[in-house]
Amino acid sequence: MLDLAGQLSRWVEEGRAFAVATVVAVQGSAPRDPGACLAVDGAGTAIGSVSGGCVEGAVYDLCVQALEDGRTVREQFGYSDEDAFAVGLTCGGTIDVLVTPVGADAPARGLLAAALSAAAQGRAAALARVAEGPAELLGRALLVHPDGAYEGSLGGAAELDRKAAADVGALLDTGRTGMVGLAADGRLCPDGFTLFVESQVPPPRMIVFGAIDFAAALVRAGRFLGYHVTVCDARPVFATRSRFPDADDIVVDWPHRYLRSTETDARTVLCVLTHDAKFDVPLLETALRMPVAFVGAMGSRRTHADRNRRLRAAGVTDAELARLRSPIGLDLGARTPEETALSIAAEIVAARRGGTGVPLTGSDAPIHRDTERHGRGVAVA
Repeated sequence: MLDLAGQLSRWVEEGRAFAVATVVAVQGSAPRDPGACLAVDGAGTAIGSVSGGCVEGAVYDLCVQALEDGRTVREQFGYSDEDAFAVGLTCGGTIDVLVTPVGADAPARGLLAAALSAAAQGRAAALARVAEGPAELLGRALLVHPDGAYEGSLGGAAELDRKAAADVGALLDTGRTGMVGLAADGRLCPDGFTLFVESQVPPPRMIVFGAIDFAAALVRAGRFLGYHVTVCDARPVFATRSRFPDADDIVVDWPHRYLRSTETDARTVLCVLTHDAKFDVPLLETALRMPVAFVGAMGSRRTHADRNRRLRAAGVTDAELARLRSPIGLDLGARTPEETALSIAAEIVAARRGGTGVPLTGSDAPIHRDTERHGRGVAVA
């Protein structure tokens, strides 16, 4: 649901009734990840997608039905052996879809509106909905905030809500979307039930050190991938808005000093394009000791060898050096700044998703991974 937060928030403000179908589980190969959604309003307007096209019609009909009867339902769609053009996923996997009506007078409308508003404004929050359990509980929701406070109820004892909020908060802390299993509650659900959690956190950061032409292309690629991109360089003549119009932030400072003072987390990507020892060594000495997702540095193999020698002399250990991706990027034969940016972006995606970087042709590796190294992923507790 939060994937369409901006548009759905407008629908709420306009007083529209609508239903949202959200992918809550994926088995095998499927075109969309958990959290992908399709919404339909009372006039039949549809936005979003749950499958890239192959089951959209059937899911649309489920949304229309949910608007009519006000019932939350969960349905599974899979591959049809008899007819690949029948309702089913021709890629061979299955998806589970939770369809939630949000009528004008729906009891949960205020809670869902608050979740959509938080997501649309870029504030951290997690929306948890019952995705597996008794039919009367499907769609019950909690909105959990970073400080542990929560809104809504699953309909049972307050202690159950507190336990659920704590478990949901663990996913919110890492910005993950996925499932949380809750133990049985004797009064509410003797067999236990499962929550689907959508986490909304600010975009991950990409910090590009070195205000060179290659950096301008990488900034555009980083923005395309959804990163909040900062360019940092100690030279004010190069670190300018006119040279980097697509950057979110431009910082004039010594790279290592800025890195020590700025906020990073386990999703942060650091790209060192300066290939100048007086910048690189103190910067990488700091970066390789930080719990960030990716540290890469540009330079020739000769530059790489010399940089490693200098880093070892500065006290960087072999284990810390092993985190450095250098020369940065996948081997695409890149020449131009744009090709080089594509090479670097491809390596970042591979590191994030657990990919190999080898061609899919002739490979038996799975196309879609079940989890990712940081950001959105699937968790089952």
